[in-house]
Amino acid sequence: MITVTEVTATAGTLKRLSDEGVSIWLDDLSRKRIESGNLAELIDTKNVVGVTTNPSIFQAAIGSGEGYEEQLADLAVRKVTVEEAVRMMTTADVRAAADILRPVYEATGGRDGRVSIEVDPRLAHHTAATIAEAKQLSWLVDRSNVMIKIPATKAGLPAITEVIGEGISVNVTLIFSLERYREVMDAYLAGLEKAQAAGIDLSTIHSVASFFVSRVDSEIDKRLTALATDEALALKGKAALANARLAYEAYEEVFAGDRWTGLASAGANKQRPLWASTGVKDPSYKDTLYVDELVAPGTVNTMPEATLNATADHGDIHGDTVTGGYAQARADLDAVERLGISYDTVVKQLEDEGVAKFEVAWQDLLGAVAKSLSGKGVDGE
Repeated sequence: MITVTEVTATAGTLKRLSDEGVSIWLDDLSRKRIESGNLAELIDTKNVVGVTTNPSIFQAAIGSGEGYEEQLADLAVRKVTVEEAVRMMTTADVRAAADILRPVYEATGGRDGRVSIEVDPRLAHHTAATIAEAKQLSWLVDRSNVMIKIPATKAGLPAITEVIGEGISVNVTLIFSLERYREVMDAYLAGLEKAQAAGIDLSTIHSVASFFVSRVDSEIDKRLTALATDEALALKGKAALANARLAYEAYEEVFAGDRWTGLASAGANKQRPLWASTGVKDPSYKDTLYVDELVAPGTVNTMPEATLNATADHGDIHGDTVTGGYAQARADLDAVERLGISYDTVVKQLEDEGVAKFEVAWQDLLGAVAKSLSGKGVDGE
């Protein structure tokens, strides 16, 4: 049982984070979390104001089968395809989570209270199919507080513009590089301009740009360790924070420009940076590193539950830890580059791996659901 004292202590650290302008979103969802009341509890006690999902999260949730037995049986009787079954289950979870978060959505004017669901990762390099899938997912979930996740691949950029132009809110995912991030912001602004031309109320469109953090350290630290020099080892754990801080600098620049000013006057919302992949991979680092050191106004931090709990327990929230660090961030990335570690090569590799990992998770999910459907004994009916 959670005591009043524990709730107060938990809320204190997380409230400080929220008060600094960081929206806390949970990077997880499952039928069990919804039906047990756990998601509602996290909203009430841990300042959670949004939820993100991805193919790996659904693979873990639905692959376990827990909480999905009745729906799987119904789907088997109807003889639906495996892919239809997966979409029926994932959209049902997102819809339910969106309903739980509806009061937050209304209280924040649509800024938070959001739930994200990703397009089929196998479409990451197909623009037209991504657009069609995004529109279909928006229709299937049928909740104004849903965000459709579109990967920031080259093919994803024009899809972002088209989907935003339709008035659909978007979570852009798998952003690793500063160059690509600027292209994402440009795609968002172009989408707002299309929506404005179509007579859509810009104030109804929201977007976040998911900038991945820990994976950058994982890859660059591996290369620094291989070099094994004192200079290289001293740079471990610095690249991801530097990359994210420079992304925030780019965000400030773009959303202070003339192009944005015109859209803002028409009621448009900024596309907020969202720190993704904030669970620490290296056990030698503090487990709240990518929360404590990425505090800045107008951002979102989506955390796995372990990171959320760690932050509540021993996070060190001491004001803005981003905007004063741009010069040092550039120096850190330049130092890595001077050691022969190519930034462009690393971020390209991470994007390719990110898409591939989600494709594998999606295929594993399809396989698990196919097995469950065939095990219901309705093949001969």
